[in-house]
Amino acid sequence: MPRLQGASHQPAANEYDDAPFEFRPASKDGQKARLSIQGPSGSGKTFTGLKASAGFAEGKRFAVIDTERGAAALYINDIDAQFDTLPMHSYDPRNLIKALAAAAQAGYPVAFVDSLSHFWKGTDGTLDQVEKFAKAKFGGNTFAGWGPGGDLQNEMIEALMAYPGHVVATMRASIKWELEEDERGRKAPVNKGMRAEQRKGIEFEFGVAAEMNTDNQLRFIKARCPAFRGLELDRPDGARDIAKPYLDWLRAGAKEIDTTVWIDAAGSPTATPDSLLALYREVEAASALATPLMHPETGQPTSLGDYIRMRGTALKAGQQ
Repeated sequence: MPRLQGASHQPAANEYDDAPFEFRPASKDGQKARLSIQGPSGSGKTFTGLKASAGFAEGKRFAVIDTERGAAALYINDIDAQFDTLPMHSYDPRNLIKALAAAAQAGYPVAFVDSLSHFWKGTDGTLDQVEKFAKAKFGGNTFAGWGPGGDLQNEMIEALMAYPGHVVATMRASIKWELEEDERGRKAPVNKGMRAEQRKGIEFEFGVAAEMNTDNQLRFIKARCPAFRGLELDRPDGARDIAKPYLDWLRAGAKEIDTTVWIDAAGSPTATPDSLLALYREVEAASALATPLMHPETGQPTSLGDYIRMRGTALKAGQQ
């Protein structure tokens, strides 16, 4: 669960931490799209991401968290959709969590992060945070700095994956070359595919991951959705070719879950310590504890799990 500076957290309660090992029937209820598109400059990932976001939004306005100096806004007349942008200039992972909480508060059905790479290697991004922690706490030991720096990265990804709507993220990428011996025993560079400018293995976090080349060709490199496995598309229409089949698959045999119901229940004046603990377990079972939101009382960004825990702990303390 995200732990944000400036947010108030109550001490941990044992009943919240000691979760029972309880199996439940498998279900796709409440599942949302998680799409990443990586590629080099000029590959079309921003435009394709916008079109996919428009398809996921299904006629509603969606949010763009913009690190690309307004690149997304240039396409406002080229897609059949409306969106709002939030320009970012400092790429502290905690700032992305705050932006996601603001987007969730506003009720945007889709959060499009263009691009996620800046929160890794941009100004104040994870790599910068590791160096800052190393200098401030560990005498310049970068390896030790990865402890708290890695925690920030993990909390950011948890908040992104728990956003209560669909998520689309672009990432800058470059071709990875490795020297290998040819049949004559000579060392020669071999193309090993694209490498996203983000933490290694980031594509595993998304339900569907794709890469684009400078010819605007898209190739799916990971897909839980069977419709995309092994598929390559030339100049894809993100709404028709990606969003529609993805949504059709997610919704087959599933029902929607409205996270505002959980938030309202957590803040209800009739809530009790027992009802909040039961609510926490329900949210936990839906893998939604990290859902970003603005605290209804303080206005500070927090997570749904922390909000429920805080209220439950406070109510229980008041009964003693």
